[in-house]
Amino acid sequence: MSFFGNLVDSVVSFANDSARSVVEEVFNPTVSFANDAARTVSEEVVNPTVSFANDAARTVAEEVINPAVSIIQNQLQRPRDVLEQQQILDNLQESNGSHFPGDDYHSPDRKNWMAHFSVDKLILNKIVWSGTHDSATNGIGDPVFTRWLGECQTLSTFDQLVLGTRVLDIRVQEDRSVCHGALSSYNVDVVLNDVIRFLSETQSEIIILEIRTEFGKKDPLEFETYLVDKLGQFLIHQDDNLFDKPVSKILPKRVICIWKPRDSPKPRRGGILWNSDYLKDNWIDTDLPWTKFQSNLKHLSEQQPISSRRFFYRVENTVTPQADNLVVGVIPVTDRIRKHARLFISQCVSRGCGDKLQILSTDFIERRFRGCLRWTHSCKNRR
Repeated sequence: MSFFGNLVDSVVSFANDSARSVVEEVFNPTVSFANDAARTVSEEVVNPTVSFANDAARTVAEEVINPAVSIIQNQLQRPRDVLEQQQILDNLQESNGSHFPGDDYHSPDRKNWMAHFSVDKLILNKIVWSGTHDSATNGIGDPVFTRWLGECQTLSTFDQLVLGTRVLDIRVQEDRSVCHGALSSYNVDVVLNDVIRFLSETQSEIIILEIRTEFGKKDPLEFETYLVDKLGQFLIHQDDNLFDKPVSKILPKRVICIWKPRDSPKPRRGGILWNSDYLKDNWIDTDLPWTKFQSNLKHLSEQQPISSRRFFYRVENTVTPQADNLVVGVIPVTDRIRKHARLFISQCVSRGCGDKLQILSTDFIERRFRGCLRWTHSCKNRR
């Protein structure tokens, strides 16, 4: 029994030792390897994947969802802002009216309105000039797809002049085409021929012709020479003393041509063309009518009276479509303020800056707008 007992004990001991060896040398390393592998997968695959997913979700939220929500909120809020600001202007119109001295004057001939004011008595710095914004945009772009985005006038420059406009805003690009932003139209020759035609049919009307290279475009080559060759006989040389002279002392020259290149040298002082120093404004980019109305009044009030200035200052009674808004057509946007041109003149007078208003420009000039002529009629009689 002792032999068999010892044998059994030896077998059991061997089995235990073998099992222990298997656990220590096979099972434990396998478990450890599995744990290490799991830890490695977690650290190098799962955690980065989760982190990447979190970062991706955060990026999508910051760059897509939040801006989209903001755009939607703006789209919902903007009509409310527009209606609120239109109501402010309507209330101002109702409570204060749009009357001003001379507003009952009716020109017998708007095509020759300067002549009817008597050119011997009409001093250059007593004129309140009626202007058009983006004057040569009739027929711009594609008539179906893009014209409504950039057309600010439906009449030709000649027809605008016949209606009484005396300040033209013309934008050109490198090939001498008239343009408005990315949209282009006919050659600027069409505009200049309209101007020449108008001058040939009148005798005493003076025009301020602003021509500039559109933002983001290149200057037309040798454009200053071209303008002088085309309009030379009509051009009024730059002279600070002109502001105090009657129109009769300026005639027979008829055109103050202000050339605003983007990269080329600007016309020299005292030359045959006028440079950008002689036509200034404080344009702001907004589609909110009361915001623009207030800005125009504020900046105008900060100017010197016309009699003290040796440059022309323009106020644009316009608002501009914004890319972040659903309403981007020129007509529905600019109509928010266009009807309040007379109200603006009235407010200038009531706030004590009527003697600072010199050029008032508008989109879509029409027969009803005679405010500048009427205020000129009043101004020319003031001492």
